[in-house]
Amino acid sequence: MQFAREIGHWFALTAQPLYYWMAAVGVLVAARTYRKNSVLERARWLSDLYSKFYEAPDLKNIRRTLDECPPNDPEVQKIVANEREDFTDFLNFFEFMAYLRHRGQLSSRDVAALFDYYLRNLSKHESVRKYIEKDRNSFGFLKELLQHFPLEESR
Repeated sequence: MQFAREIGHWFALTAQPLYYWMAAVGVLVAARTYRKNSVLERARWLSDLYSKFYEAPDLKNIRRTLDECPPNDPEVQKIVANEREDFTDFLNFFEFMAYLRHRGQLSSRDVAALFDYYLRNLSKHESVRKYIEKDRNSFGFLKELLQHFPLEESR
């Protein structure tokens, strides 16, 4: 009977600390799992964005035009003035990416690694810049993002 009391006493003294220790380990495991899943989710977002941007034919055409035309080329000005659907789709792609960055789904480092050149390329054409800056066009996240990717004259 004495042995049973000693075991009961020992259990009463160690059960609560053991419970707290197990709970702490559970929290650490959950945090690690969350972090791992966040990294995987970010990688999935980047892969999807990469595929959409570099493989979609409508985005390819505008990307090529903005890339190949010199600053303030009349062809680019015409595209902006007519608000061509492929042009607005192109800008909407970057607006969505800027929104994901704003929400923390994408890091600034990820955005820069994949799209630095093309974000700076948007600033190359004054008409494109002004179009993005107009509040009526609703590119607020992109407008804010482009401040981190100014046109560099040496590029």
